[in-house]
Order: sequence, then structure tokens, then C-alpha cells
Amino acid sequence: MIRKIIRIDEEKCIGCGLCASACHEGAIDMIDGKAKLVRENFCDGFGDCLPACPAGAISFEEREAPAYDEKAVSKAKAEKQGSCLAQWPCQIKLVPAQTAFFDGADLLIAADCTAYAYAGMHKDFMKGKVTVIGCPKLDAVDYSEKLTAIIRDNDIKSVTLVRMEVPCCGGLQRAADIAIRSSGKTIPLKTVTISIDGDIL
Repeated sequence: MIRKIIRIDEEKCIGCGLCASACHEGAIDMIDGKAKLVRENFCDGFGDCLPACPAGAISFEEREAPAYDEKAVSKAKAEKQGSCLAQWPCQIKLVPAQTAFFDGADLLIAADCTAYAYAGMHKDFMKGKVTVIGCPKLDAVDYSEKLTAIIRDNDIKSVTLVRMEVPCCGGLQRAADIAIRSSGKTIPLKTVTISIDGDIL
């Protein structure tokens, strides 16, 4: 596609690295003392790097380039920071029912408390999945309608539910069961229960 993207003039580049620091998406790396646009699909075309460059080595151009990939950028940021949260928002009430990050996703539905009770939540359950969280007791809501829409209206590959052993998590379990049934799809639901001591039961 033809779109606006940054151009780095290596002749002018003084190798200070300020543009790489200013690029929130991680599209620029420093290679052999020069700034290089190494991930074109990470460049959003907004140019936060332009004012950071003291040498005027960065400009915009319109050319053939891959589309900006927000999903890949979010994933790369999470991996760099040690977090495995692949998207934002993640709260069931706030997440859109239909959006690009659900396309082809393995869905994790998690009770709020699980991330605090189970130390390996990110690497053991969230890694490689789109995560939605909620607490039916605190939110005083039935999530089944929202979860049904997410599963029905997107290409969800699998669904994992991580809940606590406490009774209030039964509402999240019921909502997930109803959502899969109501979606009209045949997707198995894998349920993992965490004890109040932080162990997998």
C-alpha cells in the first residue's frame, strides 16, 4: 500500500540514537552507529522521531510500505517489558466486542484475582493469547452477552478460562459456558482453577 512513512537520511544521521528512543513503536534501531527504519510495519507515520533528531536526518515520504501493524507493535512492547498482555483494553466491560486483535486469537478469560494469586500468570497463561479480565462480583454484571459477542463475531481459535476456587468465580465460569453455547460455534473450553494459596488445582 502507498502510505506516509519516515525516511532516514544516513548521510545526515549523526548516530545519537534520540530518534530510536523517541519512537514509541520500536520501528527504529541503531545499526553500525546509524539510525535505520528496520520495521516498516511498526512505523505509524505520526513522526514522533522527527523533532527528536538534532541533525534533520528524518523526513516523511509517501511510498509503498506495509500497513502499520498495531497488533504486532503491542505484542513486541509486551515481550520487551516482560508482560504478555497482547492488547489494551483488557477489561471485559471495556474491550470492544469486535476488533482486529481477536482475529485468529486464542482467548483467555481470566478472573481479576488470578493474576495476583498465581505468580506465573503471564508466562503460563497469557503468553500468545488475547486476555480479557473481569470479576462478576465486583462488577455486578453478567458477562455472558459480551463474551458471546466476542466469540460469535470474531475468529476465536480456542478459549481458556482461569478462575479462582472461590464461589464468586462461578459467575465467570457460567458466563463463559453460556457464551460458547450461544455463539453457535464448537470451541472447547479449557478451565483452570487457582487456589487461594496460588496453586493450580
